[in-house]
Amino acid sequence: MKRCFAPLSLAACMLTSLPCIADPALAAAKNCLACHNIDKKVVGPAYKDVAAKYRGDKTAPSRLVAKVMEGGGGVWGVVKMPSNPQVTEAEAKKLVTWVLSL
Repeated sequence: MKRCFAPLSLAACMLTSLPCIADPALAAAKNCLACHNIDKKVVGPAYKDVAAKYRGDKTAPSRLVAKVMEGGGGVWGVVKMPSNPQVTEAEAKKLVTWVLSL
C-alpha cells in the first residue's frame, strides 16, 4: 500500500505547483516585468521584497489585488504604480498569490 502513496504524492505536488510555474509567464504577459523583477528593484520593488514585507499579514492579499488592478503609491517611494485595467481580478489574485509565495 505504501507504494501507491508515493506516485500520488508526487502527482499532487506537481499539480499544486503548476500555478507557480505559470505566474512568471502571466507577469510577463501583463507587462508587470517592465517595472518589477523577482530579485531586484527596477521602477517598483522586487517581488521578493514585497513577499517579505507582507509575510504573515492576512489582509495583504486582498489589498494587493486591489493595488494591482487600481494602482497605488506611497509604500515603496514616490513613483506610483499605475492602474492595470488589462488585469482581471482572477489574474491579479494569481499574481499576488505567486508574489507572496516567494
